[in-house]
Amino acid sequence: MGAIGGDESVQWDKMNGAEVVNGGGSGAGSLDRIQVLVRVRPLSDKEIARGEPAEWECINDTTIMFRSTFPDRPTAPTAYTFDRVFHSECSTKEVYQEGVKEVALSVVGGINSSVFAYGQTSSGKTFTMTGVTECTVADIYDYINKHEERAFVLKFSAIEIYNEVVRDLLSAENTPLRLWDDAEKGTYVENLTEVILRDWNHLKGLISVCEAQRKTGETFLNEKSSRSHQILKLTVESSAREFLGKDKSTTLVASVVRKTPQFVKFIQSGEKV
Repeated sequence: MGAIGGDESVQWDKMNGAEVVNGGGSGAGSLDRIQVLVRVRPLSDKEIARGEPAEWECINDTTIMFRSTFPDRPTAPTAYTFDRVFHSECSTKEVYQEGVKEVALSVVGGINSSVFAYGQTSSGKTFTMTGVTECTVADIYDYINKHEERAFVLKFSAIEIYNEVVRDLLSAENTPLRLWDDAEKGTYVENLTEVILRDWNHLKGLISVCEAQRKTGETFLNEKSSRSHQILKLTVESSAREFLGKDKSTTLVASVVRKTPQFVKFIQSGEKV
């Protein structure tokens, strides 16, 4: 896992039975860094019923081993090294604590961050990112409750990208949205809904709405697989209460972005589908 601009950011990549996390944040005057974490998923019930062996094995905290069971592929074991690897018995809470927490919480200090999961269909992207989101927001609200000297405003937005069409997951309308580049704002989505959060339960309800509106379809591995890219954005604004309404008031604004793309990647052949 790595950070851009001095604060960590995480991306996750899943590779044919293994899940990888990758991310990014930004801060002035710091070196760019990216860290990559891999989480091995357990065999599914269907795979167990078919008697399929596990092809991925964690050798240590940074190395994962691939042993192909296909006769038309090389059978020699291949090792891959990452910043951190997690075996299939690791909980999402453990992955969050050791690989994502510092990145995600940089947002309360005015540092943008990103948590990015990608991998094979049915490798657990949505499952993992849902847990990471819950842990992140819980820690953000815990931080807010412990810092009463600052006033916080949290804003939430969500989009889906499916067949190159951008859609607002918080809107009942199915109207495609347009992307724009602005010298000050950067790249943004026109007319995107942004909701001011009341509390944690309010956010959980909004996330449920987003999940219900996502495009899904049946695959060989999953009867209801997410078929789109999903991007959830939580923006945190904070100001010192003693300076509110005064000229010297300074507001910190940063966003933490959760991305769950629908990628298929086979690292043994280098092929992307």
